[in-house]
Amino acid sequence: MSAATPDLAGPGPQRFDTLQAGLDLLDEGITVFDTELRLIAWNQAFLRLLDFPATLAYAGAPFESFIRYNAQRGEYGHDDIEASIAERVEAARGFISHNLVRTRPDGRVLRVRGQPLPGHGFVTLYSDLTEQQRAEHRIHEQNLMLETRVAGRTSELRAINERLMQANSANEQIARSLRRSEEQMRLITDSIPALIAYFDRDRSYRYINRGYREWFGLDPAQPERISAREYLGAQVYAGIKHNVAQALAGEPVSFEYEITTISGRKLLARTTLIPDRTAAGEVAGCFELTFDITEQKRTQELLAQAQKLDALGQLTGGLAHDFNNILTVIIGNLSALCETVAGPADARLDAGLAERLLPDYVEPALDAARRGAELIRGLLTFARRQSLAPCAVDVGALSHTVERLVRRSLPEHLRLDVPAPPAPLWAMADAHQLENALLNLILNARDASPGGGVVSVSASAAELDEGAATERQVPAGSYVRIDVADTGQGMDAATLARVFEPFFTTKRPGAGTGLGMAMVYGFVRQSGGAVSIRSQPGQGTTVSLWLPRVAAPGALDQPDEEMTVANAGERGLALLVEDDAAVRRVVRRSLLALGYVVIEAADGVEASEMLATMPGIRLLLTDVVMPGGVDGRDLARRARERHQVPQVVLMSGYAPGEVQAPGITLLAKPFSKAQLAAVLAEGES
Repeated sequence: MSAATPDLAGPGPQRFDTLQAGLDLLDEGITVFDTELRLIAWNQAFLRLLDFPATLAYAGAPFESFIRYNAQRGEYGHDDIEASIAERVEAARGFISHNLVRTRPDGRVLRVRGQPLPGHGFVTLYSDLTEQQRAEHRIHEQNLMLETRVAGRTSELRAINERLMQANSANEQIARSLRRSEEQMRLITDSIPALIAYFDRDRSYRYINRGYREWFGLDPAQPERISAREYLGAQVYAGIKHNVAQALAGEPVSFEYEITTISGRKLLARTTLIPDRTAAGEVAGCFELTFDITEQKRTQELLAQAQKLDALGQLTGGLAHDFNNILTVIIGNLSALCETVAGPADARLDAGLAERLLPDYVEPALDAARRGAELIRGLLTFARRQSLAPCAVDVGALSHTVERLVRRSLPEHLRLDVPAPPAPLWAMADAHQLENALLNLILNARDASPGGGVVSVSASAAELDEGAATERQVPAGSYVRIDVADTGQGMDAATLARVFEPFFTTKRPGAGTGLGMAMVYGFVRQSGGAVSIRSQPGQGTTVSLWLPRVAAPGALDQPDEEMTVANAGERGLALLVEDDAAVRRVVRRSLLALGYVVIEAADGVEASEMLATMPGIRLLLTDVVMPGGVDGRDLARRARERHQVPQVVLMSGYAPGEVQAPGITLLAKPFSKAQLAAVLAEGES
């Protein structure tokens, strides 16, 4: 066999060096030390990742020399260098498997995985975790380097072949040595968590590692019998064969595709093909390196979906702030107009005009404004900016309450099953919002099952480990899982990708706002939980909610009797702070009607001066988001701590976070005079 087409299936220095060249193509560093801790194999990635000079690595180099080099340049701190070296060398003599992450002084983060080779020593892999996002760029640069190195190695192999022909007497000894090296190389490549192979220009495999047996059941001892078309399948092979042709034409290529393993598991794989060139520049074959990137892709997709929904949440939350200010003005003025029209005869309009004005103009406008407020509350739910009242909720009991509420809304041919959990399950959530979420999901399931079927609502305890919790973007721990499943029409992939977007709906125009699933998503995420959907066309849909699980609460205090607002006489001085003049006028009118003397400020800076110079303020009613550098929260804290204002109420149509300071109440915009009165009465109690 000529030097231009090296025999990778038989023994010889060509095969050893070809495998060495293949190892040098890996981004991961690798070293093999024998039982005496002497270096017998390495690659260039090892020297690069650990910043070792090339002169330090040679066959037989002692392990201690690398440790000493690191210690002398400060890799292990400023402790006793000799003691540090001795400690690490002694630990290495234990030949114990390890898998650790190490941060070098230059900031580079490396994963170091070591595995003993029984009877041969120890193999160690070094992975650079800091450059994963630039992997494709590095591959492109390394390909250019590898082409030059492969050409050089091919030339070296030709020279070695000529010398071997002149040294027939030493051939047997060299062959035995190469067979030992081949076994070591086989152990090394079989230890790498990837598929490594080589095929010639006729597309015949000459080498495969053990990964091919684990994925496809192939025999590494008989690579020449392997057909990519057979183990991948004709359909998959047809989709990638143009990449193989491109590599055999001399151009490195990386590509991704889906495969099915011998166990039936579907994986997303990324394969890189590097042409193997002879000294004459001809392509003799290709090196093949394949990784399983299924989890990596899944994580990227989940992250992209979460980022998209977060961006939509920020947009809708910002819009809700302005719309709630507008609706506050509209509802406040329309409510005042209703009171005027329906007031005493000497204070209201002509009776005939009033009778037409209220039902024909004012009341429909007020109802529309209130529906707009509900729509904005839905947007705030999706944006995770609503005010929640979380408490321990018995999920089983609440599910049965929802069952009673919704059962009459379901057609007779649709069965609703709500099995009770074996034991009470308590979740930390806002009971009202959870009830609304389950109602939404059940009604969606009804609409997706026009031909009848079964809708089930079940609850169970769930433990999420680090992997499962990271996938769902929640902390690991105990959760209550609620599944709402139907046997209806199901959804395709395009619908699933948009199901949580606000205003997206598959219902006919006018049949829904498209906020139901968005509100469910926002509520569960704001509650510290997660949502997932499994669905396929014709196979129904299952929506799963994970909510933090808590212990059963103790006896609860009885609620106080509802307070009523006394609207008689002066109730003291109120400071109203609002940057929107129209909103300020409406709220001022309500405060005056409730018996307050009102002073106004347009921002937090002006209000701070009033608090400092004007004694006797009994109530601070302030917007949260305001210009000028002093927002409503800052102003509320100053009023309570410095000026001892008895009652502080924050009002906002968009209030990121919850109000946690004692004595401070949050009032969501838009609100009516009655709602304002109720909040003030509650604060006085």
